[in-house]
Amino acid sequence: MENFDAFLPYLGWIIGGGFTLGALGILASFQTTRMKIKNGYPLEGMWGQSLKPGSDKETAHRVTLLTQENAELRAELGAMKDRLVNVERIVTDGGYHLGAEIDALRDRALSGLKDKGEA
Repeated sequence: MENFDAFLPYLGWIIGGGFTLGALGILASFQTTRMKIKNGYPLEGMWGQSLKPGSDKETAHRVTLLTQENAELRAELGAMKDRLVNVERIVTDGGYHLGAEIDALRDRALSGLKDKGEA
């Protein structure tokens, strides 16, 4: 009985804390649902079933626009991959190195002519 007497002054705080945590959980659930509705996410029930399937015209239009944008981005990505392949081929090609060597020889020859005073 002594333990209960020591516990009794804190009983109100414990019960109040429990109610506060419960109320905060409910408010968080309301806020989450409100944000889902505001941003157009589908609502789900307790077991994952769809409560708001969102099959209206606006949603269908959004899906169409997103599908078109996805196709455009895929085409652009394909073009970028092709361009990257061409750049890699140019850089790794022996002719690229040959051109750099020719430029170096030309620069060396010009500097040699400048030293002689013929350039």
